[in-house]
Amino acid sequence: MDFSQAGKAERTLEIFTILDREYPDARPHLEFSNAFQLLVATILAAQCTDEMVNKVTPELFRRYPDSAALAAAEPATVEEMIRSTGFYRNKAKSLLNMARALQARFSGKLPETVEELVQLPGVGRKTANVVAGNCYGRPAIIVDTHFKRVVARLGLSDESNPDKIEFSMLDLVPAKQRTRFSMVVNEHGRRVCSARKPLCPSCKISDLCPFPDKSA
Repeated sequence: MDFSQAGKAERTLEIFTILDREYPDARPHLEFSNAFQLLVATILAAQCTDEMVNKVTPELFRRYPDSAALAAAEPATVEEMIRSTGFYRNKAKSLLNMARALQARFSGKLPETVEELVQLPGVGRKTANVVAGNCYGRPAIIVDTHFKRVVARLGLSDESNPDKIEFSMLDLVPAKQRTRFSMVVNEHGRRVCSARKPLCPSCKISDLCPFPDKSA
């Protein structure tokens, strides 16, 4: 298998072509109606399942529909509402500080670029890319736990830091395909290339994968 930069780029395109066909409906598993809601949900999803976040957010969004409402919220109330997502005190602090900064720096209007989004407290590059890619059509490599695992097994990136993984993938994935690539790789990680027992015999891209434990 060719692990040169050119070889990896060619293999990445083949992988994308197959996975794009395999998962035509791949999209975020978080439920949201606008960019602000997706930002809030993504912050809550840290070290928590999307399913659990989706149980919490309907009432949270009803009570705090925008950054102005959330910025004025009582911390204890928010903490109680998001308790089941884990690390609820830190998450509540991040949400309130994010909402207040959004009001103060951007007049309540959520910015569209990763560079601006990461200026908000509690918003790292992964979260910013989720919003920029899915809500604003910006090219985005979204490095979540599934993406990180799959690209490592595929031999596309040997980095361990999520930000470094993101930047290492920029030369392999054309800008117009980055968000979609992220979505289908994430879906593949959820359905087939799982952490504990990947379903290698049924994997559509096994011939393009150097992962050694295909019989595990």
